[in-house]
Amino acid sequence: QVQLVESGGGLVQYGGFTRLSCKASGRNFERYVVGWFRQVPGKEREFVASINREGSRTLHADFAKGRFTISRDNTENMVNLQMYSLKTEDTAVYYCAASDAVSGWRYAKNYDYWGQGTQVTVSS
Repeated sequence: QVQLVESGGGLVQYGGFTRLSCKASGRNFERYVVGWFRQVPGKEREFVASINREGSRTLHADFAKGRFTISRDNTENMVNLQMYSLKTEDTAVYYCAASDAVSGWRYAKNYDYWGQGTQVTVSS
């Protein structure tokens, strides 16, 4: 089992940068694929990016390509999401999640553990 705690985010200006961190506790963090999702009220949770167990492969949603970068450090049990060129439509609660599935990492249903979320608000 793994526990996840997100940090970072807050209020950011349009076109700005922020970094979200996801700190894991528990055993065998390196066993899990880690993903970031986001959600706004009234909408389903949306895939942002994921990173494989070794940190060698990443997936990004189309809106995140070229703007968001996911990385992990298994020695620190940490996954980061760097977000550049932020837009007002990036405003959401961002969640990190851990999965031991072998595929389907774009889908929230395949993640077993979730953090509590951290708010990112992009001001125009």
